[in-house]
Amino acid sequence: RAVSVSAVQELVRRKDDIEAQIRACYELLERQKGVGMHEPLVDAEGFPRSDIDLYQVRTARHNIICLQNDHKALMKQVEEALHQLHAREKEKQARDEAEALAEAQSQSQALPQPFARVNAVSPGSPASASGLQVDDEIVEFGSVNANNFQSLQNIATVVQHSEGRPLSVTVIRGGRRVHVGLTPKRWAGKGLLGCNIIPLQR
Repeated sequence: RAVSVSAVQELVRRKDDIEAQIRACYELLERQKGVGMHEPLVDAEGFPRSDIDLYQVRTARHNIICLQNDHKALMKQVEEALHQLHAREKEKQARDEAEALAEAQSQSQALPQPFARVNAVSPGSPASASGLQVDDEIVEFGSVNANNFQSLQNIATVVQHSEGRPLSVTVIRGGRRVHVGLTPKRWAGKGLLGCNIIPLQR
């Protein structure tokens, strides 16, 4: 059965409780003329000592023995529970790492083929406003993708036909797929985008 953190906390609480009871019993023995666990309860003549409450002493001693046994058993439980929790934590960590690795692998496998790269973005341009960055590798530019891309003229045509209308552009940035909405339009600089795109050599 899986151990929960709250179950361990409950065990520790019970352990503290038993330790408090043991302390109380020892204090009681201390008050009875300091008889500990092994002081004789009879006088030199073999009569029960009259200077202490024998019943209280016997009960306290008995309780200490029982409580110490409980304490020992409980400590074993605490130890096992902590061990289980620790093992489970390690297992979870290993599982999380494996999942992260699997996700990273499936991501890299699923990344489409880029056909061009952004090698310059002018400040204040439509490209800059869309969040396009230098070194973004383009996998889709409107209707253009790796399958139908022949030359930069394909992109130029899409741009001219889309002036003032947002284009869906997909790039690979830092090993991840990123979508940006790019609206070609006239601005202070030249062209409708304000970025430089170069084809990728394959």
